Amino acid sequence: MNIMPAEITQIAHTPESNYDQLTITDATKIQQDLKKYLKLSPYRKVITTIAGADISLSLYSDTVYAGMVILSFPDLQPIAYSLVKSHTVFPYVPGYLAFREIPSLLKVYEQIPIKPDVIMFDGNGILHARRMGIASHFGVLTGTATMGCAKKKLAGQYEEPGNQRNDFSLVTDRREIVGYALRTKNDVKPVFISPGNKMSMQDSLEIAIKCVGKHRLPEPTRRAHEFVNLFRTGELKEGYHEVNELRLF
Repeated sequence: MNIMPAEITQIAHTPESNYDQLTITDATKIQQDLKKYLKLSPYRKVITTIAGADISLSLYSDTVYAGMVILSFPDLQPIAYSLVKSHTVFPYVPGYLAFREIPSLLKVYEQIPIKPDVIMFDGNGILHARRMGIASHFGVLTGTATMGCAKKKLAGQYEEPGNQRNDFSLVTDRREIVGYALRTKNDVKPVFISPGNKMSMQDSLEIAIKCVGKHRLPEPTRRAHEFVNLFRTGELKEGYHEVNELRLF
């Protein structure tokens, strides 16, 4: 199944079979080319589902455990999940993690029969030196609405937001606003929010705030992290599964 527009396929050369053969120079060129297709216009649809995407991958292992957990919105209950075990040999290089993770996440996404409205990634959108973090990269490849929620800042500068939940400050890079530092719990380190594709800066902040529960990480990425770790330890099986009315957690 080819989920990429033809002109973007020509840039990306089908990630499942190509990314492991890229040099950093090649990867940089792909990021620069994909950026031309980035769309940051306001999100106009009603959101009824949001997915969290995450992977579990050791720095020194080529085995990738990848997953997406689909939550109802706005009540944020898991309704389905998709898991894939794969491999990669692309090196661990900050700013290029998409090339390690996206081939597996594309497989995860492809086996979801009814696609989520929005996907939140454990990583960055445009809060990236070349404005092409994993959320933007995936969003452009698939034409989906995506956003990033990162635990660490890869680019830019910001002032510490206030110490209360939902306080935020702007992250800027080369005089451009690229994201937000968002305090999700009182007196806890902020997370870094940015649009990935097909949404505005303001959309990404508003969605992130609506996804915050009792924890530092918003529920989509927190749940994705949980499910991927359960997959890695053998407690969940590979494939696409719907969550029955008796909630797993």
